[in-house]
Amino acid sequence: MKVAVLLGGDSPERDVSLASGAAVIKALRARGHAAAAVDPAMPPGTPAEPGETRIGERPPERPAPLRPEEVFAWLHAAPVREADVVMNALHGVWGEDGVVQALLEAAGLAYTGSGVLGSALAMNKDRSKALFREAGVPTAPHLLVDAASADAIDRAAAAIVRDLGLPVVVKPNCQGSSVGFSYVTDEAGLGEALRGASCYGGECVVERYVPGRELTAAILGGEALPLVEIVPEGGFYDYRRKYQKGSSRYFAPADVDERTAALVRRHAARAFEALACRDYARVDFRLSPGGEPFCLEVNTLPGMTELSLVPMAARAAGIGFEELVERICRMALARKR
Repeated sequence: MKVAVLLGGDSPERDVSLASGAAVIKALRARGHAAAAVDPAMPPGTPAEPGETRIGERPPERPAPLRPEEVFAWLHAAPVREADVVMNALHGVWGEDGVVQALLEAAGLAYTGSGVLGSALAMNKDRSKALFREAGVPTAPHLLVDAASADAIDRAAAAIVRDLGLPVVVKPNCQGSSVGFSYVTDEAGLGEALRGASCYGGECVVERYVPGRELTAAILGGEALPLVEIVPEGGFYDYRRKYQKGSSRYFAPADVDERTAALVRRHAARAFEALACRDYARVDFRLSPGGEPFCLEVNTLPGMTELSLVPMAARAAGIGFEELVERICRMALARKR
């Protein structure tokens, strides 16, 4: 196959995307495919081939904005025009929220992952949770908060304490990789958490905190793979603990009883279907001390390095990283045909 790999972009997850794209390109070439890197955030003619990739402790600065005439130049680049498949590794807004998917649809190009609707719904945490409840997938109570002004934040803080209680988790409504995440235990900390999350789009989701264990279920071709448990070292599974080596431990398959594992996988498949996702995704859960799973979100473009959670779950199912990447590309190619 000729595969154009979209990577980089200008979201706060740019570093993660570069790392995923580099790993995907290496895997495709190892399987004998022609893989070319394409970075839509870079001016035309800028080399996109990723060198040594490193994810920092914090999200990176955004690259300089493109001129209007450069914004869509990547769609006309030879690697994209000539590709059998476009492998989308653009994590975060724009690459993961349905925008790039719509452009690829309009251009008639085969691309990996969820389509416009599934991508847009999954990126919006508030809408996702409404659809989870409709599908019978348990999810923690939450509020959608507009933190546009100091008055709005004061009103929101009072509503949070009244309707959800404390502690709570605060995060942007449309971001990934725990960007803008805060864990808040008292009312005094709500203002700062809401202001921090609102920097990434204005709207914030505030969710009742569920104590317990962190589990994730990968979906591949509609099938739930073995669960993975995440154990962050000394805190929450935030941006730093996701991407800094040694900051978290992982267990694949997770050490949970078969009844609980089957229940989580079933809820993961329902959440995947409820949001009209396709090909592959990662569905994140909290498992309460009483053994009740609560769905947090569906990630339609999860990390794709060899150390990421979906490849980890695939390995537990006997699927190597190179095979996983090739399978995802072939699903897109089959739709085109």
